[in-house]
Amino acid sequence: MATFVWEGRTAQGRLVKGDSLEAPDREAALARLREQRIRPIPSRVRERGKGLEKEISIPGFGEKVTTRDVSLATRQLATMIDAGLPIVQCLDILGQQSESKLLCKTLGTVKKDVEGGSTLADALRKHPKIFDDLYVNMVEAGEAGGILNTILNRIALFIEKANRLKKKVKGAMIYPCAIVCVAVIVVAVLMIFVIPVFAELYGGMGKALPLPTQICIDISNWFVAYWYVLVGGVAGVFMGISFYYKTPHGRMNIDRLLLRSPIIGDLLRKVAVARFSQNMSLLLSSGVPILDGLAITGKTAGNKVVEKAIFESRVSISQGKTVAEPLRDSKIFPPLVCQMVAVGESTGGLDNMLKKVAELYEEEVDDAVNNLTAMMEPMIMVVLGVILGGLVIAMYLPIFQMGSLVGG
Repeated sequence: MATFVWEGRTAQGRLVKGDSLEAPDREAALARLREQRIRPIPSRVRERGKGLEKEISIPGFGEKVTTRDVSLATRQLATMIDAGLPIVQCLDILGQQSESKLLCKTLGTVKKDVEGGSTLADALRKHPKIFDDLYVNMVEAGEAGGILNTILNRIALFIEKANRLKKKVKGAMIYPCAIVCVAVIVVAVLMIFVIPVFAELYGGMGKALPLPTQICIDISNWFVAYWYVLVGGVAGVFMGISFYYKTPHGRMNIDRLLLRSPIIGDLLRKVAVARFSQNMSLLLSSGVPILDGLAITGKTAGNKVVEKAIFESRVSISQGKTVAEPLRDSKIFPPLVCQMVAVGESTGGLDNMLKKVAELYEEEVDDAVNNLTAMMEPMIMVVLGVILGGLVIAMYLPIFQMGSLVGG
């Protein structure tokens, strides 16, 4: 069975293409496309992996499936299932229409597994890098309850919300990081090219330089002579932190330190609460048992300290206790959240209560991001002004002193 790359037009004239159409030969591929009401362009239907079409893979540079691709495919799958199409046919159509080659290939593999008798959840579980535990368990609950289309729509909505939340947090950091990078470049240029010119100029004066000027010149001389030590030291620190963070003990310590940091910690805590509430509400409302839901949510927490608190809640429930008590003892979840979880447990409406918590903390994250941006901008400008202004003043101090002597 060969795999074909193809292009064609729908009945409405829209251009569509794919690269995972399986058929015994080219004529069979053309016939299969016509069966799907796609008018193929014969010159653009060819077997994949031959001649110029042969794929070259470079380690570390493989294509990745974005959350947008997964969200779009999930919503399209829900629509087709709702329209009454068999799952195998839905997966076949999705694999041909997706713009991501990796997702096309993955959906083709999932389709084969489903054709072989596997459930959709079991077939998706073989691809954890694209479909995480949260996704797979919700699909499994949807298949068991006969509401797969509803569950898929919920998953798509959840992915879109989570993606928006991530973009807000990343967006808040773009401007400060850009300013800091520009400042580092400007200071480096001053140290390497500008200050040595002043140092050469002042060297012929034969007089002792002011202390600030001498300090700047000494730093510049060291920077020019040993810049590789500084670069290597910074790179070594980052690599050391990265290696330490990959260890269980190191990640726990760094995550705890981040949560305790003055400004970023509050934002990270609110993001963690919003993510936990979203995930648990979605899982519980989809019919996933609470113990399974907590296990899945803990793995997707993104912070080891939060993960530990969630798993302790799971142990508490398995021993016949409540969810709220371990969350309260962790000192991570705010008292309001713990109280609302306790009320939800006592009334049997934990999923609805968590949904309200998620909505509340999504707004809190918005406010925290806006406040963080508003706070960091003037702080960064002040720091840059002090550094750059201090360098300029230090280098011009001898000239000012000479002017005062001439004027006197």
